Amino acid sequence: MALPQSQPDWNNLKVLQRNRMPTRAHFYNYADEASALTLDRNKSTLYQSLDGSWKFHYDLSPFEAPDWATSDPNLWHDITVPGMWQMQGYGNPHYTINETGSCWRKFPVPRHWGLGTHSVRLRSEGVDSAYHVWVNGSEVGYSQGSRNAAEFDITGYLNRGNNGINTIAVRVYKFCDGTYIEDQDQWWMSDIFRDVYLVAFPRHGISDFTLTTTLTDTFTHAHITAIIQTHGDVGSVKLRLLSPDGQVLGEVDTSTKLTLQVKEEDLKLWSAEEPVLYIILLICGNQVIPQRIGIRRVEVRNANILLNGQPIIFYGVNRHEYHPTLGRAVLHEFMRRDLVTMKQHNVNAVRTSHYPNDPRMYELADELGLYVINEADLECHGFYKPECAKLAAKGLQLSRVEFREQVYIESRPWTSDNPAWREAYVDRVVQLVERFKNSTCSIIWSLGNEAFYGQNLAAMYHWVKKRDPTRLIHYEADREAITADFYSSMYNNTLDELRDHASNKTDRLLILCEYAHAMGNGPGGLRDYIETFRSEKMLQGGFVWQWANHGLLTQTEDGAQYYGYGGDFGDKLNDADFVLDGLLWSDHTPKPGLAEYKKVIEPLTVGNLDLKDGTVSLRSHYFFSNLVLRSKTKRLPSRRGWNFRILHRVSTEIVKLPADCLSRLVADPSLEAWLNLSFKLKSATKWASAGHEIAWAQIHVPSSSPRDITQSPPIPVEDVTGPSITTTPGRLIVSSPHCNAHIVFDLMRGGFKWTSESGVVVAHGPELSIYRAMTSNDLGFGGDGAEWKSTMVDWARSYVVTAKWEQAKGDNANGNVKVTTESMYSRRRSRPSRSRPAGDQERRASASPAPHILPRIGLDPTLPGSYSRVRWFGRGPGEGYRDKNGSFVHGAVRSERGRANVPYEVPQENGSRGDVFWVRLQGDPGICGTSVVEARMAHGPFSFTAGRHMPQELDRARHPHELKGCDDLLLSLDYAHHGLGSGSCGPPPFEAHRLYNEPFDFTTVLRLVQDD
Repeated sequence: MALPQSQPDWNNLKVLQRNRMPTRAHFYNYADEASALTLDRNKSTLYQSLDGSWKFHYDLSPFEAPDWATSDPNLWHDITVPGMWQMQGYGNPHYTINETGSCWRKFPVPRHWGLGTHSVRLRSEGVDSAYHVWVNGSEVGYSQGSRNAAEFDITGYLNRGNNGINTIAVRVYKFCDGTYIEDQDQWWMSDIFRDVYLVAFPRHGISDFTLTTTLTDTFTHAHITAIIQTHGDVGSVKLRLLSPDGQVLGEVDTSTKLTLQVKEEDLKLWSAEEPVLYIILLICGNQVIPQRIGIRRVEVRNANILLNGQPIIFYGVNRHEYHPTLGRAVLHEFMRRDLVTMKQHNVNAVRTSHYPNDPRMYELADELGLYVINEADLECHGFYKPECAKLAAKGLQLSRVEFREQVYIESRPWTSDNPAWREAYVDRVVQLVERFKNSTCSIIWSLGNEAFYGQNLAAMYHWVKKRDPTRLIHYEADREAITADFYSSMYNNTLDELRDHASNKTDRLLILCEYAHAMGNGPGGLRDYIETFRSEKMLQGGFVWQWANHGLLTQTEDGAQYYGYGGDFGDKLNDADFVLDGLLWSDHTPKPGLAEYKKVIEPLTVGNLDLKDGTVSLRSHYFFSNLVLRSKTKRLPSRRGWNFRILHRVSTEIVKLPADCLSRLVADPSLEAWLNLSFKLKSATKWASAGHEIAWAQIHVPSSSPRDITQSPPIPVEDVTGPSITTTPGRLIVSSPHCNAHIVFDLMRGGFKWTSESGVVVAHGPELSIYRAMTSNDLGFGGDGAEWKSTMVDWARSYVVTAKWEQAKGDNANGNVKVTTESMYSRRRSRPSRSRPAGDQERRASASPAPHILPRIGLDPTLPGSYSRVRWFGRGPGEGYRDKNGSFVHGAVRSERGRANVPYEVPQENGSRGDVFWVRLQGDPGICGTSVVEARMAHGPFSFTAGRHMPQELDRARHPHELKGCDDLLLSLDYAHHGLGSGSCGPPPFEAHRLYNEPFDFTTVLRLVQDD
């Protein structure tokens, strides 16, 4: 091991780079206009990729890395670049030691990149976290800043002989001093994880350029200005403007500053709704640079963010770059699929949490239409923990908010308010702005995330304001928005706090840069947030945390695949499943929470139905687009659509329904009905095909003579023969001749067993339960799980105190048998049961339980496992909860038992179906006959789950493959259910969705019916 004679670059705060070229805008050179207009870098003769197979040597320390002069890289193993070595069999994806990877490959230099005609640059778009580079054995330079690009002029290091074959060597360090300010919530992985390539620049040509668009206050005239930086002897530069369809709209020719006017008839503005892009060609001799650009203006006026003069709301997400098998080496098609999925789910904004993204992401956002908060590669929240411990030791009497704010103040001197770190901070925002200054979608620069506050953040702000006054600046930890253009907040505790801000801080708007933590089963309360945003002028939306889970695909020794998280890779210090907090699964397919988000942010909502006038009200939430939609009624006999007049942006219109639709709705006033409206794209877009549904609504049309639609058809009294009753010690046996069934009541334990005449068990139980499995949100900072555990709700059991039975008498008795057991359950509860002659089992439960908040209130009957087919009338087919129930319609739904559950990557409560009027379970006819078990509640809609796993088993398991399940079907019938919230890193369920320990009284009916 060779120790350094001086402080190494990767551990020297004064060294951020060596020989790195000044940061420039992201662009590619082309040798002619035809290839430039393809916008395909692989068609450029001035570009050469170095992606692919490299030789690799892994070491546990930089001091153990091989000496380039004495090593033979040809003997090393192969590794793929871009990639992460932890995902290719080396090391582990967590914070331990400063692993070092040495990468080496050969490359040719094209002959037409002549020594006197071109300079050659080596460019890497991302290397984590720092690296040195050598060409042909000579050290070229050093750079750090994992998600920032670096470019080196290697012209003088190239070997023009030997058939133009050269070697490049890169030594990558997992950690450097910059790691202290790259403390994002992420996997700790390393390597060359983005594209690395060569680019040739003509000896005389364009080095860099800055494009800006200016609009008149009427937004009818625009100018595009290009400020050009050149090198060598350049006479003039030509700027050519092409329309989106490739027509030449104008051209100017000058040296360093070019301005071109866009005529009114040619002007189309860019927005997320209408992402119109023009093409700029910068031409300088045999160097042609294409750049797509949208014309738009962003500003704060009258305390609101305006885009093209119009206030907007951000329906956004926070997005990390991540792939389940490649780590942060994200493929272009995978990236595109992410952004297309966003657009298909009505998302209009992305925050690049918490670093600059791959340049191709911005090109896609420009094209598809997404607003971007573009964030610098800066976060240092790790200093929070030691300061927490120090402050706690002082024993000060502080509220939770006061404590947090004081810790923020105490954490500043580490780096953010430390002048020794100023250059490192400013360097990161310079890299961000210079690289993406021509990105249309980037409308807001963000100085970083959770880096406290101090003089270094202020220095970043002032540099950006001077360099780019055309965009806004965001920084959440600047609580008073001194060096930010608006207020920002994350994880507010209540909606009232948001409304208070809107009412009291009228000088600047507020956005939520993080909210609705989507960890596990959640988030809950999305509709509450969106309704608040839409009702308060000073609240302009937010960004859900976060877009996707970050589980790493791995497998057990016997081949069972699962997504790993903190603690699965030998790491002791970790944040457990905090990498599983997205709206997508780790494979980037949608979780139920994304369907909910799509619904609550849909751009068109339907208001009241007026049957008398035959109209509905439609509200457009588009800010720039007028809607001309064709709507169809669904699940009604008539499917004929109708056209209606234009629905203008941000407006409400009254629309008349088709006459035949109305006539069928009111044809039988005794029937309950639901009117379903679906709004779909008429034409294809770049993110969806024609017919894609952007919004839908379901309107309940009540009957004129309401009846309990939970009731099945009644059985005539005269056809009923009363039950027979047999008693034995501790048991009561009720036999029903109507359905050939026997019900055995256990007077000792309070339950019953329901068997058919052939002896097949139909159901047993049910137990009154106030517990369900924990969710990730229950167990978080703002969840209620701690109280449930402390009050041992999960251990609650019932014990019979007294038991009695009586057979109803009188003219209206109908042969009913009533069994009452009085049990201890936290406090005391009463559970009368009634056996009806038709075989129905009626169960009434009431209690005043002890915990402050309850997970649920319901009954848990158990059925044989052969009852695998489930049908219900209610919301479906997906899961729904008290504060996550808007994304599915009412209707009759069928499902297999296994499909009713949702396989969260950390097992937890799942699969509840809400607003259910009845649920029926059908078994194997060979075992259970043709009978179907039906459950309903007398008070009205309820919720249910049907699965194989006890709550305690779900609580214990860390991964789905650890679940064993049972042979029986475990049915939970819920009278009430606590909401989900986002307490894993945010507030508990909002007040309207909380289940308090108030007295309850409900009746559940189980019966055998013939399925229709």
